[in-house]
This record gives sequence, structure tokens and C-alpha cells, in this order.
Amino acid sequence: MFSSKDISDFAELETPFYYYDLNLLQQTLLACADAAKVYNFHVHYAMKANFNPKVLDAIKLAGLGADCVSGGEVSKALEVGFDKRKVVFAGVGKSDKEIVAALNSDIFCFNVESIQELEVINGLAEIHGRRARVAIRINPNVDAHTHHNITTGLDENKFGINSWDLPACAEMLRQSAQLDFVGIHFHIGSQITNLDVYKNLCVRVNEFASWFEERGFLVKVLNVGGGLGIDYHNPDNQIPDFEAYFKIFRDFLEVRPNQEVHFELGRALVGQCASLVSRVLYVKNGKKKNFVILDAGMTELMRPALYQAYHQIENLSRREHVQLANLIKYDIVGPICESTDCFGKEVELPETFRGDFVTLRSAGAYGEVMASNYNLRNEMRSVYTVNELAD
Repeated sequence: MFSSKDISDFAELETPFYYYDLNLLQQTLLACADAAKVYNFHVHYAMKANFNPKVLDAIKLAGLGADCVSGGEVSKALEVGFDKRKVVFAGVGKSDKEIVAALNSDIFCFNVESIQELEVINGLAEIHGRRARVAIRINPNVDAHTHHNITTGLDENKFGINSWDLPACAEMLRQSAQLDFVGIHFHIGSQITNLDVYKNLCVRVNEFASWFEERGFLVKVLNVGGGLGIDYHNPDNQIPDFEAYFKIFRDFLEVRPNQEVHFELGRALVGQCASLVSRVLYVKNGKKKNFVILDAGMTELMRPALYQAYHQIENLSRREHVQLANLIKYDIVGPICESTDCFGKEVELPETFRGDFVTLRSAGAYGEVMASNYNLRNEMRSVYTVNELAD
């Protein structure tokens, strides 16, 4: 991903910053679009993963829709030019203000996560003279076999309507004059690498689709969510196997004629296209631990502190020494006044010095968007793309 010219260009830039490989992003989007087209599947981009302007432009140009989980994301999607007929609004806590704005924008649909939310959307639609298309998000109680903190499809999670509440949900839909039921929605978690999990999801989707049909509802849309993971341990030009992913749903979903299958992919599209680039401030060598202290911290990349996420860490300034030198184990930490401000423990790197450039790979998803100015740190610096650095 990084050339010698890139590294020489970095010397003139203030660190830390996110470095985007727009070529890899475009290749990933093309691979996804081509694989989905085979089965006429519809893909919405999960905007929470990354809403960098250049990233959104590339995704919009690729023809994808937008999966939003806040009113701000809905507004941003429409502002940058996503087709409103491809914008969906999910989330367990939609405010009245957010709902009204989405109603007035006439987005494709709301993914509704509680019976009370159905009642609220119907009431607001009536007040404002609108109709609302809704899909019911169901909690299928399917284990995604991923980190506990990023599961979303178990009975213990806050997301979706539980199966035992569906009769009341169906009755609310019948009573709600301003609502148009379009389908059912699922999302079981994030960073899923075992595709067999999706077979289990398909079984549940088929059961719930039949349940609604047996009660007289026309299920136009099967929205199976996303969650497809990336390989954080092998970040070089790793494009997920979209063909295998979509084929699972082609083989195991019972799709009726004129029924659409929708997906909400985020990390799989953008995860590998960016790295966080930082400088070494200090090296502290001790008897039990060696520390490399970076000028980037949990304020720039929260994932390791939040749920012990792994990112491959490389010393760009010493790449030519990796095969020649004896590797030293370092704890790679940031400058934040928190003990959890740690990117990796016992990371093997060539001997590292103050001023070296260090990169944390696979940071395109849930990296820049989660940055903060905790400790009154400066806001995240300008984002530099491959094309801009080459100019």
C-alpha cells in the first residue's frame, strides 16, 4: 500500500492523519457491485463505518444506496447525492425530529426496531400528512460468532423486535393507516468471517417471511443486513470474497418472484482502504517492557481501547530492516492520559527510533468517524488520499 515516495511525502505532513488508498476502494466497490449484480441483489452502504467525503463520493458513484442510523447520516446521504429511493433509516432510538425530517425527505423506508416506534412513526406521519414505508427489524437470535460487543442479533441485544412480540407488531401494522409495510430486516453483528453463520440467518429469514405471508402481508423486501468481516491480519490489497458471500444467500434464501434482497455492507467495503499514520514521539526501553509512544492515540483510533481490536502495526521507516534486524517486542501506545490508550502489546518491530513513521493498517472502518478531542486534543487532521499525495 505504501511506496517509498509516499513515505518521503509524509515528512512534510503533520501527523497523525488517515491515509486513503482510493484505488483499492474503487476495486473493492467494483468487486462488490459485480458480485451482487449476478443475483440482482441491492447493496446499501452502512454510513456509520466511514463518512469521509471522498469515500462517500466513490460509493455514491458506484451506485450503492445508503444505510443510515441517525438523522445526521440521512441528511448527509441526501446532501452528497445518494438517491432517496435507496436510503434506509435504522436505529433503536430515532428521535421525533429525525423521523419527521426523514418523512419529509421521502426516503425509501424506516427499519423499525420496536412496536412503540411503529406507533410514533404512524402518529408523526399523520400529523405531517405523510406516509411512511417501514420494514420490521426482527431479532432472529442467531449467534454471529464474533466479539461480544459487536453482536446485534441475540435475545440479549437491544436491537430489533423479538419473535414473541410479532403478533402485536402485526396488529399495530394493521391499525396504522399511515404505514406501508415493505418487508423485514435483520442484522446479526459485525466482523463476521465464518460464512456458515449466514446459512443460519437464511433459515430464520425464511421462517419469518413465511410468518408474515401467512398473515396476509406482502413481503417485498428481505433485508439481511451486513456484517461481513475483513482480514485484519493480512491487510495488503485484501478484497473480501463477495462472490462466496452473496452465493450463500442465493443458495439458502427462499426468494419469491418480484421479491428484493437487500444488504447493508460497511466494513467490508471500506475497512482495508485506509491506514492511520503516526510519528514516534518517544521510545522507552525497560527491563520488562519496551514502549513506543506515538503521537496518535485512542482519540484517533478508538477500536483497540474500546474492544481490544487488532490492527497490524508497521514501522514504515524501517521496512528494509525487517528481514535483516533482530525484531524487538514493543507495546505500542498513544499519548492519552488513559492506561487503555494502547494499540498493541508485545508487537515485534525492527529497532524503532524517535521520528519514525508507524502505520496502523485496516483502519478504514470505524476509525476516522470515531475520532474525538478528548484531553483537548486537536481535531483529526485533514485526510490525505493517494491521489492528493501524488499531485
